[in-house]
Amino acid sequence: MNTTTAVVTRPATLPKQVLRWMPTFLGFPAGGLAAKLIIGRVDHLSAAVAGGAITGAFIGLAQWLGMRRTGLSPELWIGATAVGLAIGLGAGAATVGYQTDLAALAAQGAISGLAVGISQALVLHRRLGRIAAGWPAVLAALWALGWTITSSAGIDVEAQYTVFGSSGALVVTVGTAVLPILLAKRSEQGVR
Repeated sequence: MNTTTAVVTRPATLPKQVLRWMPTFLGFPAGGLAAKLIIGRVDHLSAAVAGGAITGAFIGLAQWLGMRRTGLSPELWIGATAVGLAIGLGAGAATVGYQTDLAALAAQGAISGLAVGISQALVLHRRLGRIAAGWPAVLAALWALGWTITSSAGIDVEAQYTVFGSSGALVVTVGTAVLPILLAKRSEQGVR
């Protein structure tokens, strides 16, 4: 008779998963500040691309920390987020002519979010399958909303930041809290 006791680890509850995810919003203002100090204003293509890469790395790191228990590769997640935002901000800022009015920032946000979403979906596809295909549209909408909130809150968007402020970041983080939940459910089901 075998008397060894199996240790069963229980997956984190839904509230715990969301609580682990919420501090990831700090990656947005931290990344934006780092890019502002290193690159300056997003007023030309090279500044947008470099600033997007810096900001994306901060956001990617913060997000990975919020879902590190899901088994995602930190290198892939952080790299995908940095590359996505470098491409997205470069394309988005250039598309709107580096303007900072509400419509321009919402469009820039949608383009940036779409590019980040595509890059992250490539990483997520292995874990989430076809459901990852919806991630770019989710991020496009949320990032447009993030810029809309930041602009409407009276933040000095004329300073041409790489990403929206904390108010927008909080909303985007709440909207993306579904991601660690989906990843945890897939892990529970043994889907890789």
